[in-house]
Amino acid sequence: MSSLWPAGSRRVLVVGIDGVRLDLLDELHTPHLDSVAAAGFLARVEVDDATPTMSGPCWATIVTGVGVAKHGVFGNHLGGNRLDVFPDFTTRLAAVHRRRTFAAGGWEPLFLARSGGPLFAAPGRLSYIAPLEDTPEAWEVCDERVTAEAAFVLGRSDDDPQASFVYLGAVDETAHFLGCGEEYRRSIEAADVRLGRLLDAVRSRPSYADEEWTVIVVTDHGHVDAGGHGGRSDLERTAWIAAQGPGILPGAPVLPLHHTDVAAHVYAALEIAPDPHWTLDGRPFTPAADPALLPV
Repeated sequence: MSSLWPAGSRRVLVVGIDGVRLDLLDELHTPHLDSVAAAGFLARVEVDDATPTMSGPCWATIVTGVGVAKHGVFGNHLGGNRLDVFPDFTTRLAAVHRRRTFAAGGWEPLFLARSGGPLFAAPGRLSYIAPLEDTPEAWEVCDERVTAEAAFVLGRSDDDPQASFVYLGAVDETAHFLGCGEEYRRSIEAADVRLGRLLDAVRSRPSYADEEWTVIVVTDHGHVDAGGHGGRSDLERTAWIAAQGPGILPGAPVLPLHHTDVAAHVYAALEIAPDPHWTLDGRPFTPAADPALLPV
């Protein structure tokens, strides 16, 4: 068996926060997300016409870099997928490029062989932490435990994942149970606190000064006011990506983004040229040549 590829200086952290509405962010106290945006960008993403506004297909698109026609995930039951052909970036990097990778979260289809999963088939290290029950309160506890585990892994130079994905699901669950009112807003702010703990863990690494980190924060879909998604309204179809790191200029306009661009940028941030046979649908985040190209 071949040894792991030398780590080099590049690292990538992707934090997926499920179901965060873009239109509410300006009203909320999210200093850690704001810091990522200030060091790079935060931009709107529209879920495309072929993709249901559901977590399964959206997260599959985000982490594989291909659309639903290729990865075959059309709902929250992942059955019938083609993830063996179009794997997530943590699995591909571990298998093909011998890189250390890590994925953590609490939603079963992402991490377990249930409901047609897992989406994350074989990262180098996987941490699944189940909520004790399906309630907003239990999901907040779950996200706390996921954050603690991820901060522990990210802060260690000996484990040293080069590409990581951390999933936080409480915001989405809160919207489903309680709608997009005050509890939902508080859950978004709590997720931002957890994002801050992950960023602190990265910055506390003994080797941090010698490393080049890319941080990507992304949501999968929005919610209607009463809570819920799966339809084609603007609120449901509107998602967003925030990112900072090498090659991302603070405040520079970016070309219109797609969920498929996240995985593409993970590979670019690690200085890996995708094999043409991967047939990725996304492209790395790129400064726009002309601000007029940006959507209004």
